[in-house]
Amino acid sequence: MLRFMPVGDSMTIGSAGEHTWRYRMWQHLCTAYGGPFTLVGPREALHDPSADAPTSYAYADPDFPRAHLAGWGEGWHHMTPLIGDAVRSCRPDVLLVSLGLIDLGFYTNAEQTAGNVRAFVAEARAARPRVRIAVMPVIRNIRVEADTSFADQVARFNELLGKTVADLDAPSSPLLLVPPPRSYDFHTDTYDGTHPNETGEHKIAAAFAEALWREWELGGPYGAA
Repeated sequence: MLRFMPVGDSMTIGSAGEHTWRYRMWQHLCTAYGGPFTLVGPREALHDPSADAPTSYAYADPDFPRAHLAGWGEGWHHMTPLIGDAVRSCRPDVLLVSLGLIDLGFYTNAEQTAGNVRAFVAEARAARPRVRIAVMPVIRNIRVEADTSFADQVARFNELLGKTVADLDAPSSPLLLVPPPRSYDFHTDTYDGTHPNETGEHKIAAAFAEALWREWELGGPYGAA
């Protein structure tokens, strides 16, 4: 059985009442991947806005493998110390990673964040030497319109991320830079300028799905269910 672990921030964990892009990805793989698979991770909950904590299980459709390693307000800075244990315990074959917005917004600059990417990859490989890692660049949010220094840091990090992925890619443990979601617009594909709505969920899932299919021949073309 092939195991996928979604790793991310608030855009990946999702909030109470949402489907999440994890669900959209699972839907896609159910039809496109010709073998047994599942989603794995040490967490299952959604973020509960009323409690400001990851305590909700009120998925719009809870009937799917809800496991993940994602957290509201968490980034590379937070996940790097956790990824080794998560990979050892959950034994994922493929990591689907979407991180960085939180780091650049509150914790680390572009160069420091890229350093955390390197540490993350090293920890994941130490736990599972043949793990595959698909990494999405930072998806721009509404803050880039008002904060030019933040916008510059996002652009700089995405440039460094491409170089880091190319530098660390290895035949035994491939790294894949996922192209940004096609036509994604935070004005129309989010409900608050940052967090994906239904169309945004599909576009994020599609970006991962198309990259896995084209580069690693996993699954097939994405068709929104």
